Amino acid sequence: MGHDSTSVGHVTTPPAVSTRSDEPRTSAPPDPASSLPAGVAPVGRIPVQDVRPLVDGGATPAKSVEHEEFVVAARVFREGHDAVNATAVLTDPDGGDHHFPMTVDNEGLSWWSATVVADRPGWWSYRVEGWSDPYATWLHDATIKVEADIDSELMLEEGVLVLRRALASPALAALPDADTLAVRDAVTALQDATRPAPARLHAATSPAVQAVFAAHPFREMVSPSAAYRLLVERELALFGAWYEMFPRSEGAWYDTESERWHSGTLRTAAERLQAVAALGFDVVYLTPIHPIGLTARKGPNNTLSSTERDPGSPYAIGSPDGGHDAIHPDLGTFADFDIFVRAARRNGLEVALDIALQCSPDHPYVQSHPEWFTTRADGTIAYAENPPKKYQDIYPLNFDNDPAGAYAEMRRMIQVWIDHGVTLFRVDNPHTKPVEFWQWIIADVAKDHPEVIWLSEAFTRPAMMHALAKAGFQQSYTYFAWRNLKWELEEYATELAEESAAFLRPSFWPTTHDILTPYLQYGGPTAWMLRAALAATLSPTYGIYAGYELMENVARPGVEEQIDNEKYQYKNRHWEDYEQGGPREGQSLAGYLTRLNAIRKAHPSLRWLRNLSLHHADDEFVMVFSKTRVVEGRRDTILVVVNLDPHATRETMVRLDMPALGLEWGERFRARELITDQTWLWQDDNYVRLGPETHPVHIIDVRRI
Repeated sequence: MGHDSTSVGHVTTPPAVSTRSDEPRTSAPPDPASSLPAGVAPVGRIPVQDVRPLVDGGATPAKSVEHEEFVVAARVFREGHDAVNATAVLTDPDGGDHHFPMTVDNEGLSWWSATVVADRPGWWSYRVEGWSDPYATWLHDATIKVEADIDSELMLEEGVLVLRRALASPALAALPDADTLAVRDAVTALQDATRPAPARLHAATSPAVQAVFAAHPFREMVSPSAAYRLLVERELALFGAWYEMFPRSEGAWYDTESERWHSGTLRTAAERLQAVAALGFDVVYLTPIHPIGLTARKGPNNTLSSTERDPGSPYAIGSPDGGHDAIHPDLGTFADFDIFVRAARRNGLEVALDIALQCSPDHPYVQSHPEWFTTRADGTIAYAENPPKKYQDIYPLNFDNDPAGAYAEMRRMIQVWIDHGVTLFRVDNPHTKPVEFWQWIIADVAKDHPEVIWLSEAFTRPAMMHALAKAGFQQSYTYFAWRNLKWELEEYATELAEESAAFLRPSFWPTTHDILTPYLQYGGPTAWMLRAALAATLSPTYGIYAGYELMENVARPGVEEQIDNEKYQYKNRHWEDYEQGGPREGQSLAGYLTRLNAIRKAHPSLRWLRNLSLHHADDEFVMVFSKTRVVEGRRDTILVVVNLDPHATRETMVRLDMPALGLEWGERFRARELITDQTWLWQDDNYVRLGPETHPVHIIDVRRI
């Protein structure tokens, strides 16, 4: 860890002797821990309090991804008037310390902060070190007194002592002589009685000397906070675009003579991957591909009446052909699945598989492990319900009667798919299983497969959504689909970018196979465009369900889901009709989605979550936000202006927070609109006109003139 410590859970307590210095001490102070109640940590010579981020008091690790910047903050102060300073320290998986100087954000409240970054995945830790700054203390006092000609010689003599101590400290003693030349010359100048006192002081406070101490601070009484765990993961855990498909629909066709559908296969689904990759997506997500039960099989639109011609819901998993570790015979074999995975990788896509821990009445588990289900008073097994919805074709798994056996079987099943190339799992309704189960299985998988990413599909209470994220899910579905008004979106986006960002990574989906909001049912193409743009720019990770390109907007009466829901039947979308030369060419958002994904990949500012800034528009339906990031010295800033009213064109003034864009107040800048490729000269206040008659969204690349 880079410093003496004792580990307790995820939190590392400070050393028993709370005062620590880069300089050897002649004697140690009494040990505070010897008289404190058990479990109470010593304050430390330089108090460091309220370290942030802090998840569950440090019991749960904070999260980031490689090269993602985030802020570490704390209250750091000391007695009296001597100068205090602070350093944020990240300790890498090999035990190496990485120091980040902190600055005072609020001197009155003693808040210090630093922007830090971890450069590779693995288990890290972070802490804040408060320390006495002898050079800054002397610099402050000497400047005042020498300029007033009060005790000038005494102050210069004290400067000699401070600089000599600094040169002997570990921070400077290890440097080549050339790097400390300015400090050694300052010692000589301070002792030169032939020169005026102000000139001698200037030699010891010159930019060259201060640069040495900025790069290699002279720290005394270094007092570390507890060290808190930080899980750093690969970038796809934060940034990526997902494309959902039902593989049985890709290549499905209807035989008019026999009046029967013929299922698509994994091989025909693989033929769609090149088009998905061309749209700019990173992940292809497959709904369950397992055998489907016959008992209580659902018909079209979730009806209780079905025939042998109805394929059933892929979420009613299990039949005599197998369970969660098997592939539906209509889709093919594991050899076909391997071909699909290889085709995805050739196209730059990773494969995500839907995991639904539930069974049809025909699943092998029902016979082999009846204890894994909930038995009702009449002896029957309880089927799934989410009133008013009923799922008579699904038995939820219940792990409480045999957690050891059930947990082990789920872990074995997950490994089957990892061994066949699956690197991401979208988990259906994880909030219906114990949180401790998810914490265990995600951690157990990560021991050998840290690259695996888990997406939580839990549309439930915030406490449970947060608990699942803290338990290990790298990504979480959100309430984005139902946040339509400006104040709702601003409030929610701020919460995700600030309050919960240390543990929850949001994934924005405008629709899913189970969700079709009234906003999209009645908003027309404008609504579909602006919701895709919001999802793609507000959140680093977003996804669409196949058919979004075609704006499939007809709902089943009485519910917020598609008519002729693909969960219960095949759907041949005839993609060829919308592609080049087809009869419906141009009646698709494919080109628009391709442009959105290209913008995301070209602009690193859109790869992060915590860099969100809100701006003002006079119109209550126009939302304005920006994201900025500096990469290799170049600032990348994206400004988004969106008219949230899909039914009307609106004109308004946009009033920008210029410093949030990296600009000065009153400065003019080049605004290049990335959808239409128009360029304007903008400044603090700008007129916009957005809507169905023009375009609902501006995505602007901000460039200094």
